[in-house]
Amino acid sequence: MPALPSLYVSHGSPMTALQPGATGERLAELARALPRPKAIVIASAHWLAHSPLVGGALQSETIHDFHGFPPELYQLRYPAPGAPALATQVVELLDQAGLAPSLDPQRGLDHGAWVPLRLLYPAADIPVVPVSVQPGQAGPAHQYALGRALAPLREQGVLLIGSGSITHNLHDLRSGYSAEREAPYVRPFIGWIEQKLAAGDVDALLDYRRQAPFARHAHPTDEHLLPLFFALGAAGEGTRAQRIDAGIDLGFLAMDIYRFD
Repeated sequence: MPALPSLYVSHGSPMTALQPGATGERLAELARALPRPKAIVIASAHWLAHSPLVGGALQSETIHDFHGFPPELYQLRYPAPGAPALATQVVELLDQAGLAPSLDPQRGLDHGAWVPLRLLYPAADIPVVPVSVQPGQAGPAHQYALGRALAPLREQGVLLIGSGSITHNLHDLRSGYSAEREAPYVRPFIGWIEQKLAAGDVDALLDYRRQAPFARHAHPTDEHLLPLFFALGAAGEGTRAQRIDAGIDLGFLAMDIYRFD
């Protein structure tokens, strides 16, 4: 089996699970284009920790980590099996890289994980191991190192996914943006990310908060872009980045997906 690519997906609002729109279409197309993975390791922007945690549950609980949404959203489940043996291997690889990981035997799948996975693999029959994100640990460089440490798993048929949002400023929920009136920072920021990924300019990307246009408008805090660096690191050297445009939700949440080969 050839090495699988790594992926970065923008999961958007929890409502993406009920109203998948262009994101659902693009993720379904992507799943059809990929070899079926033996397992999935996913780093979600909604599991934050001071050091790497790895979910080792035998069965993944669906975590509804949000409030104020329609009742039917809380009824959705993504009952994917866990993969304790793979979780142990993930811990070993991260430990060998000096990243001080720990195993969490109870952790389930938050909406940053189960919402996009439900659109990629709706049967929920592929084992999933969640991994936490560490926004306090040297920012993008740390998350890139996390992905690099797990890159060998791609040779074993494991799909490595970072799930966040290519732009994520929820303060703009009150700014009146919409499909007809986009936030002015969104397209310059996503264009810069696409350009630097196409050029393989990892140094600039790791320094995005100083170099990218409108970086602090696009991401007041880092956590939703950090999974991009996890996916980029997991792709290894000589990466080819393919941007998949899934639109801009609410005028300020860019839903870009990246496939790294």
